[in-house]
Amino acid sequence: MKWAITVVSAVVAGTLFSAAPQGQAQAQDVSGQFTVNADGSRDCTHLVASGNPDYPPYLWQSEDGTHLLGAAADMIKRVGELAGVEIEVIHAGSWGRVQQSMREGSIDLIAGAFLTVPRMDYMDYFYPAFQGTRTVIWTRDNLDLKYLEWSDLIGLEGLTVIDNSFGQRFDAYAAENLNIREVPTLEQGLQMLALDRAEYLIYEEFPAKAVAAREKVTDIRTYSVPVSAENLYLTMSHKSDCNTGKLRGKIAQALFKLVADDVMAEMLDANIARWGSSTN
Repeated sequence: MKWAITVVSAVVAGTLFSAAPQGQAQAQDVSGQFTVNADGSRDCTHLVASGNPDYPPYLWQSEDGTHLLGAAADMIKRVGELAGVEIEVIHAGSWGRVQQSMREGSIDLIAGAFLTVPRMDYMDYFYPAFQGTRTVIWTRDNLDLKYLEWSDLIGLEGLTVIDNSFGQRFDAYAAENLNIREVPTLEQGLQMLALDRAEYLIYEEFPAKAVAAREKVTDIRTYSVPVSAENLYLTMSHKSDCNTGKLRGKIAQALFKLVADDVMAEMLDANIARWGSSTN
Protein backbone atom coordinates (compact mmCIF):
# COMPACT_ATOMS: atom_id res chain seq x y z
CA MET A 1 0.00 0.00 0.00
CA LYS A 2 1.29 3.43 -0.80
CA TRP A 3 1.54 6.19 1.76
CA ALA A 4 -0.88 8.91 0.74
CA ILE A 5 -0.68 12.37 2.25
CA THR A 6 -4.03 14.01 2.93
CA VAL A 7 -4.20 17.77 2.73
CA VAL A 8 -6.65 19.37 5.13
CA SER A 9 -8.48 22.29 3.51
CA ALA A 10 -8.84 25.60 5.26
CA VAL A 11 -11.82 27.90 5.02
CA VAL A 12 -10.61 31.40 4.34
CA ALA A 13 -12.79 34.29 5.31
CA GLY A 14 -13.33 37.20 2.96
CA THR A 15 -11.53 40.47 3.57
CA LEU A 16 -13.58 43.04 5.42
CA PHE A 17 -12.49 46.37 6.79
CA SER A 18 -13.46 48.35 9.86
CA ALA A 19 -12.34 51.63 11.29
CA ALA A 20 -9.08 51.71 13.29
CA PRO A 21 -6.88 54.39 14.87
CA GLN A 22 -4.39 56.51 12.85
CA GLY A 23 -6.19 55.91 9.58
CA GLN A 24 -5.60 52.15 9.58
CA ALA A 25 -8.13 49.39 9.05
CA GLN A 26 -8.15 45.86 10.36
CA ALA A 27 -8.26 43.14 7.71
CA GLN A 28 -10.36 40.15 8.74
CA ASP A 29 -8.57 37.21 7.19
CA VAL A 30 -8.06 33.63 8.36
CA SER A 31 -5.68 34.90 11.03
CA GLY A 32 -7.79 37.90 12.01
CA GLN A 33 -4.53 39.79 12.51
CA PHE A 34 -3.62 41.52 9.24
CA THR A 35 -3.65 45.33 9.15
CA VAL A 36 -3.73 47.58 6.12
CA ASN A 37 -2.87 51.22 5.61
CA ALA A 38 -5.38 53.94 4.78
CA ASP A 39 -4.64 53.53 1.06
CA GLY A 40 -5.54 49.84 1.23
CA SER A 41 -1.96 48.54 1.08
CA ARG A 42 -0.83 45.92 3.56
CA ASP A 43 0.98 47.15 6.68
CA CYS A 44 4.13 45.02 6.61
CA THR A 45 5.49 46.17 9.96
CA HIS A 46 3.25 43.49 11.48
CA LEU A 47 3.59 39.93 10.17
CA VAL A 48 1.56 36.88 11.09
CA ALA A 49 3.26 33.52 11.61
CA SER A 50 2.05 30.10 12.66
CA GLY A 51 3.27 26.50 12.69
CA ASN A 52 2.59 22.98 13.90
CA PRO A 53 0.57 23.41 17.14
CA ASP A 54 1.49 19.93 18.40
CA TYR A 55 5.26 20.24 18.39
CA PRO A 56 6.72 20.80 21.88
CA PRO A 57 9.20 22.16 22.84
CA TYR A 58 9.28 24.03 19.52
CA LEU A 59 5.60 24.98 19.35
CA TRP A 60 2.41 24.38 21.33
CA GLN A 61 -0.87 26.18 21.97
CA SER A 62 -1.19 28.92 24.55
CA GLU A 63 -3.65 28.33 27.37
CA ASP A 64 -6.32 30.45 25.67
CA GLY A 65 -5.71 28.73 22.32
CA THR A 66 -5.04 31.93 20.35
CA HIS A 67 -1.24 31.85 20.01
CA LEU A 68 1.65 29.41 19.81
CA LEU A 69 4.38 29.22 22.43
CA GLY A 70 7.76 27.50 22.32
CA ALA A 71 11.36 27.78 21.20
CA ALA A 72 10.49 28.26 17.51
CA ALA A 73 8.01 31.01 18.40
CA ASP A 74 10.64 32.76 20.52
CA MET A 75 13.16 32.46 17.69
CA ILE A 76 10.93 33.94 15.00
CA LYS A 77 9.94 36.83 17.28
CA ARG A 78 13.63 37.63 17.85
CA VAL A 79 14.18 37.51 14.10
CA GLY A 80 11.42 40.06 13.71
CA GLU A 81 12.90 42.35 16.35
CA LEU A 82 16.27 42.40 14.58
CA ALA A 83 14.59 42.87 11.18
CA GLY A 84 12.51 45.80 12.46
CA VAL A 85 9.09 44.13 12.24
CA GLU A 86 6.67 42.65 14.74
CA ILE A 87 5.97 38.95 14.18
CA GLU A 88 2.93 37.52 15.92
CA VAL A 89 2.78 33.73 16.22
CA ILE A 90 -0.88 32.71 16.18
CA HIS A 91 -2.65 29.36 16.45
CA ALA A 92 -4.11 29.02 12.95
CA GLY A 93 -5.41 25.46 13.25
CA SER A 94 -3.92 22.05 12.54
CA TRP A 95 -0.57 21.64 10.80
CA GLY A 96 -2.41 20.77 7.60
CA ARG A 97 -4.49 23.92 7.82
CA VAL A 98 -1.40 26.04 8.50
CA GLN A 99 0.20 24.75 5.30
CA GLN A 100 -3.00 25.48 3.38
CA SER A 101 -3.00 29.01 4.80
CA MET A 102 0.54 29.46 3.48
CA ARG A 103 -0.61 28.35 0.03
CA GLU A 104 -3.33 30.99 0.13
CA GLY A 105 -1.25 33.75 1.69
CA SER A 106 -3.56 34.16 4.66
CA ILE A 107 -0.54 33.92 6.98
CA ASP A 108 2.92 35.27 6.19
CA LEU A 109 5.38 32.89 7.82
CA ILE A 110 5.87 29.42 9.26
CA ALA A 111 8.02 29.09 12.37
CA GLY A 112 9.65 25.79 11.51
CA ALA A 113 9.23 23.57 8.43
CA PHE A 114 11.27 20.83 6.81
CA LEU A 115 12.57 21.40 3.30
CA THR A 116 10.61 19.49 0.62
CA VAL A 117 10.28 20.12 -3.09
CA PRO A 118 6.42 20.35 -3.05
CA ARG A 119 6.53 23.02 -0.35
CA MET A 120 8.81 25.15 -2.53
CA ASP A 121 5.79 25.65 -4.79
CA TYR A 122 4.17 27.94 -2.24
CA MET A 123 6.79 29.23 0.18
CA ASP A 124 10.34 30.62 0.32
CA TYR A 125 12.92 29.14 2.68
CA PHE A 126 15.29 31.30 4.72
CA TYR A 127 18.84 30.11 5.26
CA PRO A 128 20.48 28.91 7.39
CA ALA A 129 18.22 26.44 9.17
CA PHE A 130 17.67 27.40 12.79
CA GLN A 131 17.50 23.88 14.27
CA GLY A 132 18.35 20.27 13.44
CA THR A 133 16.00 17.39 14.31
CA ARG A 134 16.01 13.57 14.33
CA THR A 135 13.07 11.46 13.23
CA VAL A 136 13.01 7.98 14.78
CA ILE A 137 11.00 4.78 14.85
CA TRP A 138 8.89 4.26 17.98
CA THR A 139 7.58 0.84 18.96
CA ARG A 140 6.44 -1.04 22.06
CA ASP A 141 9.33 -2.07 24.25
CA ASN A 142 8.31 -5.75 24.02
CA LEU A 143 8.55 -5.73 20.21
CA ASP A 144 11.95 -5.80 18.48
CA LEU A 145 11.73 -4.73 14.85
CA LYS A 146 15.52 -5.01 14.48
CA TYR A 147 15.36 -1.70 12.67
CA LEU A 148 18.55 -0.59 10.94
CA GLU A 149 17.35 0.84 7.62
CA TRP A 150 14.16 1.91 5.83
CA SER A 151 13.67 -1.45 4.12
CA ASP A 152 13.25 -3.10 7.53
CA LEU A 153 9.82 -1.40 7.72
CA ILE A 154 8.45 -3.05 4.57
CA GLY A 155 5.42 -5.22 5.36
CA LEU A 156 4.86 -3.70 8.81
CA GLU A 157 1.90 -1.60 9.95
CA GLY A 158 3.04 1.95 10.67
CA LEU A 159 1.56 5.21 11.88
CA THR A 160 2.38 8.87 11.46
CA VAL A 161 0.60 12.19 11.94
CA ILE A 162 -1.26 13.69 8.99
CA ASP A 163 0.56 16.31 6.88
CA ASN A 164 3.97 15.62 8.39
CA SER A 165 7.07 15.35 6.27
CA PHE A 166 10.24 13.57 7.31
CA GLY A 167 12.41 14.77 4.48
CA GLN A 168 12.03 14.56 0.72
CA ARG A 169 13.93 11.26 0.30
CA PHE A 170 12.08 9.37 3.02
CA ASP A 171 8.69 10.75 1.97
CA ALA A 172 9.26 9.45 -1.57
CA TYR A 173 10.46 6.07 -0.31
CA ALA A 174 7.53 5.70 2.09
CA ALA A 175 4.99 6.59 -0.60
CA GLU A 176 6.27 3.79 -2.80
CA ASN A 177 7.16 1.09 -0.29
CA LEU A 178 5.63 1.46 3.16
CA ASN A 179 2.24 0.95 4.74
CA ILE A 180 1.78 3.98 6.97
CA ARG A 181 -1.61 5.13 8.22
CA GLU A 182 -2.10 8.78 9.07
CA VAL A 183 -3.77 9.88 12.30
CA PRO A 184 -4.94 13.37 13.30
CA THR A 185 -2.68 13.88 16.31
CA LEU A 186 0.51 12.59 17.88
CA GLU A 187 -1.43 11.78 21.05
CA GLN A 188 -3.69 9.44 19.09
CA GLY A 189 -0.74 7.81 17.36
CA LEU A 190 1.03 7.12 20.63
CA GLN A 191 -2.12 5.67 22.20
CA MET A 192 -2.73 3.41 19.18
CA LEU A 193 0.86 2.19 19.36
CA ALA A 194 0.52 1.43 23.06
CA LEU A 195 -2.74 -0.46 22.39
CA ASP A 196 -1.03 -2.68 19.76
CA ARG A 197 -2.98 -1.19 16.85
CA ALA A 198 0.22 -0.68 14.86
CA GLU A 199 3.76 -2.02 14.94
CA TYR A 200 5.56 1.30 14.82
CA LEU A 201 5.11 5.05 14.84
CA ILE A 202 7.38 7.41 12.96
CA TYR A 203 7.89 10.84 14.52
CA GLU A 204 10.55 13.22 15.69
CA GLU A 205 12.40 12.10 18.77
CA PHE A 206 12.09 14.99 21.18
CA PRO A 207 8.49 16.12 20.51
CA ALA A 208 7.26 12.52 20.81
CA LYS A 209 9.11 12.08 24.11
CA ALA A 210 7.49 15.23 25.48
CA VAL A 211 3.96 14.23 24.44
CA ALA A 212 4.37 10.62 25.60
CA ALA A 213 5.39 11.86 29.05
CA ARG A 214 2.39 14.18 29.25
CA GLU A 215 -0.03 11.49 28.06
CA LYS A 216 1.56 8.94 30.42
CA VAL A 217 2.24 6.56 27.52
CA THR A 218 4.87 4.14 28.78
CA ASP A 219 6.41 0.87 27.61
CA ILE A 220 7.54 2.34 24.28
CA ARG A 221 11.01 2.89 22.93
CA THR A 222 13.00 4.14 19.97
CA TYR A 223 15.82 2.80 17.83
CA SER A 224 19.22 4.46 17.82
CA VAL A 225 19.37 4.64 14.01
CA PRO A 226 17.28 7.64 12.88
CA VAL A 227 14.92 7.49 9.93
CA SER A 228 16.15 10.91 8.93
CA ALA A 229 17.94 13.94 10.29
CA GLU A 230 16.34 17.09 8.98
CA ASN A 231 16.58 20.81 9.53
CA LEU A 232 13.87 23.25 10.56
CA TYR A 233 13.59 26.39 8.47
CA LEU A 234 11.76 29.68 8.71
CA THR A 235 9.58 30.10 5.60
CA MET A 236 7.50 32.83 3.94
CA SER A 237 4.40 32.44 1.77
CA HIS A 238 4.75 33.27 -1.92
CA LYS A 239 1.33 34.92 -1.71
CA SER A 240 2.07 37.12 1.28
CA ASP A 241 1.67 40.77 0.30
CA CYS A 242 4.76 41.44 2.41
CA ASN A 243 7.01 38.99 0.54
CA THR A 244 9.44 41.45 -1.03
CA GLY A 245 13.16 41.20 -1.69
CA LYS A 246 13.86 44.02 0.75
CA LEU A 247 12.02 42.40 3.66
CA ARG A 248 13.35 38.92 2.90
CA GLY A 249 16.85 40.37 3.01
CA LYS A 250 16.28 41.91 6.45
CA ILE A 251 14.82 38.67 7.80
CA ALA A 252 17.67 36.59 6.34
CA GLN A 253 20.30 38.86 7.91
CA ALA A 254 18.59 38.73 11.30
CA LEU A 255 18.28 34.94 11.12
CA PHE A 256 21.94 34.55 10.16
CA LYS A 257 23.06 36.56 13.19
CA LEU A 258 20.89 34.65 15.65
CA VAL A 259 22.00 31.25 14.31
CA ALA A 260 25.65 32.35 14.49
CA ASP A 261 25.10 33.39 18.10
CA ASP A 262 23.51 29.97 18.87
CA VAL A 263 20.54 31.55 20.63
CA MET A 264 18.35 28.52 19.90
CA ALA A 265 20.19 26.40 22.46
CA GLU A 266 19.16 28.76 25.26
CA MET A 267 15.61 29.00 23.92
CA LEU A 268 15.26 25.21 23.83
CA ASP A 269 16.43 24.84 27.43
CA ALA A 270 13.98 27.50 28.58
CA ASN A 271 11.05 25.99 26.69
CA ILE A 272 11.73 22.44 27.81
CA ALA A 273 11.24 23.70 31.36
CA ARG A 274 8.26 25.84 30.28
CA TRP A 275 6.54 22.90 28.59
CA GLY A 276 7.06 20.68 31.60
CA SER A 277 5.66 23.20 34.04
CA SER A 278 2.65 23.95 31.81
CA THR A 279 1.58 20.30 31.72
CA ASN A 280 2.01 19.40 35.38
